Amino acid sequence: MNLPFILDIALGLVFTYLILSLLASEIQELLATLLQWRAAHLRKSIEILLAGGVRSSEEAKIIQLVNQIYSNPLLKNINQEAKGFLATLPRKATWAVSSLTRPFKIPRPGTTRNETIFGNGKHSGPSYIPADIYATTLMETLQIPDFSQKLSESRLEKFKDQRLAEIQNILFTLEGQVQGDEKFTNFLNLIYQEFADMQADFEKILWNYNQKKANLDTSVSRMAESFDRYIDTFQTEIPESEYTRGAVRKLNFLKQDTFASSQRAIMLGGLQPNVNEIVQLMKKGSTVYKEFEEAIKDKDNQTYQNFQQLTNLLPQSITENLTVLAHRTKTRIDKTESGINVLKQEMENSFNSSMARASGVYKRNSKGVALLIGFIIAVTANADAFHMISRLSTDSALRNTIVNNAGNILVRNQENLNYVDIGTLRSQTEEALSDISLPIGWTEVNIKQQVGTYSSNSGGWTSLFRFARAIPGWIISGIAIAMGAPFWFDLIGKVSKVRNTGSKP
Repeated sequence: MNLPFILDIALGLVFTYLILSLLASEIQELLATLLQWRAAHLRKSIEILLAGGVRSSEEAKIIQLVNQIYSNPLLKNINQEAKGFLATLPRKATWAVSSLTRPFKIPRPGTTRNETIFGNGKHSGPSYIPADIYATTLMETLQIPDFSQKLSESRLEKFKDQRLAEIQNILFTLEGQVQGDEKFTNFLNLIYQEFADMQADFEKILWNYNQKKANLDTSVSRMAESFDRYIDTFQTEIPESEYTRGAVRKLNFLKQDTFASSQRAIMLGGLQPNVNEIVQLMKKGSTVYKEFEEAIKDKDNQTYQNFQQLTNLLPQSITENLTVLAHRTKTRIDKTESGINVLKQEMENSFNSSMARASGVYKRNSKGVALLIGFIIAVTANADAFHMISRLSTDSALRNTIVNNAGNILVRNQENLNYVDIGTLRSQTEEALSDISLPIGWTEVNIKQQVGTYSSNSGGWTSLFRFARAIPGWIISGIAIAMGAPFWFDLIGKVSKVRNTGSKP
């Protein structure tokens, strides 16, 4: 037995497994699509990510939170379902079959027996979610942007009141120092009128920020400009006096100390909640929580109700996860940078890491399903590895036909050996099958070649013994089929190169 003969047998065996693997891949892909394995696995992976572990992922609060995430319009737009009667018929049939088993299932916490894993009466969900969409959706579900905005509004209002109070104290001090001097009467009336105008400017700036018509940086800059105009008026109309010169110095010092730059004012005033404060906002009893609760309790009843409802329903694992994300950003966070942006970036990184692990779990689970499908195909097709080797070694016509067809398929895909389209490969193998009678199947001819004829003298024990020998062959074939079509196509190329004494230079 020479090497070319052995390589021909190997090539024939590899080609047979390539065909059976293509069938297995098609069956597995069909099951994954109809039963939505990817979408269900993604949903479960998100629950585990938010819960911080598998044990806590079945809590009612976690399931309810993920239901809210999946109800977000951003995720709804990702899940594009098929339209039309014929296109949706297979999916509807799957829903009908799965609905028959729901009464026998144990309902998930906080759900009913008839509710699917996707929640809220939904039959399907997205199979893939981009990290930025996930982070944005989670933050909107937790209402972090809205609560952060309200916290900034409260702090900006306090900042405004404090600055106006400091300016007013300077004016009161000056008024007390020049009291009774008639030359200061008109001047004091003027600067108090200008102060009222500046106060109105500050109120308008705050209103624009509350209405989201301006950002924090712009709002603080406008306050600084209004203060500058007030100081200019003060210096222009000021009567010459030791007291007025002192008042001007105080005003300029206050301007320099508070409004040297908008970023400095935001940082010193704590106007922009950082990532740690946003996390503390979600924790009941924390300083930031109490500050926010006090700020909105009497001013915005709807926001207060939403805040109370969210914090009461929020799972503890969420605040713990957010705390971990906040600690990760300590070394690189800029105090004047938006805490929301930093937290969103860290959510995206955490989601990507978690999905990489979830992808590995899905692949391992898919390999188990592939093995099961491979065993079923091996038995159904009677793909006995030992019988195939025996037929290929004794039937030269069959061996040559398979080898030639395998070579033709390899030549037709030689430009794209690194990546071959499964659909194209499937159509090419179907064409080749019209010329080949593979040594598989439950046909009478193949069974006779496999186990021999039934012998009445021996009571059939010899035939049964030979038939039992097929079981190890089926097991080997099942494992081989589970390896996948790309593996066997790649192996065809390698065997062909060895068979042809290497590739052409």
